[in-house]
Amino acid sequence: MPNPILPLWEYIPDGEPRVFGDRVYLYGSHDRVACNDFCDFKLKVWSASVDDLNNWQCHGDSFRTKDGFDRKSDTDWTDRELFAPDVICKDGRYYLYAYIVGSKGCVGVSDNPEGPFNLLSKYKYTEGNEGDDGIFNDAGVLVDDDGRVYIYYGFTESYMNEINAENMYEILDSSLVRSVINDSESVCDEQRFYEASSPRKIGDLYYLIYSPCKGSRLSYATSKSPRGPFEYRGYIVDNGIDYPSGNNHGSVCKIGEQWYVFYHRMTNNTIMSRRACVEKIEILEDGTIPTVEMTSLGFENALNPYKPVPAEIACVLKGGAFITERDIFSRSIVNITDGCVIGYKYFDFGEDFSSDTMLAALKVRGMGSKCTVRIYSDDYQNGEPIGEVKIFPSDGIYKTRVKALKGVHAIYFTASHGVKGWTKGYFDSKPLFEFEEFVFLK
Repeated sequence: MPNPILPLWEYIPDGEPRVFGDRVYLYGSHDRVACNDFCDFKLKVWSASVDDLNNWQCHGDSFRTKDGFDRKSDTDWTDRELFAPDVICKDGRYYLYAYIVGSKGCVGVSDNPEGPFNLLSKYKYTEGNEGDDGIFNDAGVLVDDDGRVYIYYGFTESYMNEINAENMYEILDSSLVRSVINDSESVCDEQRFYEASSPRKIGDLYYLIYSPCKGSRLSYATSKSPRGPFEYRGYIVDNGIDYPSGNNHGSVCKIGEQWYVFYHRMTNNTIMSRRACVEKIEILEDGTIPTVEMTSLGFENALNPYKPVPAEIACVLKGGAFITERDIFSRSIVNITDGCVIGYKYFDFGEDFSSDTMLAALKVRGMGSKCTVRIYSDDYQNGEPIGEVKIFPSDGIYKTRVKALKGVHAIYFTASHGVKGWTKGYFDSKPLFEFEEFVFLK
């Protein structure tokens, strides 16, 4: 399953991946298409078999703050949006920790990891023993090996409390720790804590994955104690490199023998329509996580260039182009103007190609203009194109012969207004075409 990893219509940002039994569950917020606000009044759960990460199943609504369809609201004290949940397992039951905008958050409980979750309680605490005005922004929860439970949270300042493991919602007195991660103004924006706390224990180290003030990254810090202090170690992924940027929120998860980072990236020319993505990562013996690039791969080792490729899995979008939802069945890359770059990482072209050329076919929607699309392998800035294709005003499939490739390569498309003998003018800054899909043919 390439990135994004869920079906076209689903927007699940702020992903918290958890393996329970033989399935991996993705808990997160739920964005709404064509909405001016982050998140929704409901949470949804998706899962997949650890042995088949290409088939994800939706388990429906798991918790609500407003009535909807056949499920009533779970909160009688607020009807605000739900943000960035986390779910943990303790003594065979599953606990949902929900952040509710401008309201006191709460804990839900279920006998099943997919929910639905029934309200257990609001957070209970003694005044002064809580941070973040008692809202518990973007709470992440850790059950330690000794059964003790810790909650990490905060907005612009990082906090930690211990939870009473007997009831899972009471904040223990005198357990508050402020600035679990150094968030003083002396720390640079790439390191300073902003929000999106997600704790993990890996080996003997405690990790806190979070969003720094440079908000398109997922950073991480480590400690030898669940109470910190956590020391900044680096960042894992940045969703704003050569791509329309926005906030980031996610975490790491080991599925089988492979570690992954789950994160989100933006669509619909907005920072609200966020979709779940994943990259393979490595955790080294010294506890560091080397930074990975954003790719189109998802759970795949390489993509097949000889099968139709939906344009919307692009991991490079430069020059103002963006992905937009037409309906629940289709998405296109739109606003492609002169100078735009559209890129995909990575395709395996194989080793059995005997010809010097192959065919490339692009399916587009015309925009009343003529333009040239050049196709590059690996280096669109300094390399030579492997071929080019002329796009004319009408919808259609445009084909061209290109240099044959072997092995694994990134593929880039660059757009230039006009064709040979065509004078530039009115269409210089206008959209040239809309990109739907492409394929290479032997």
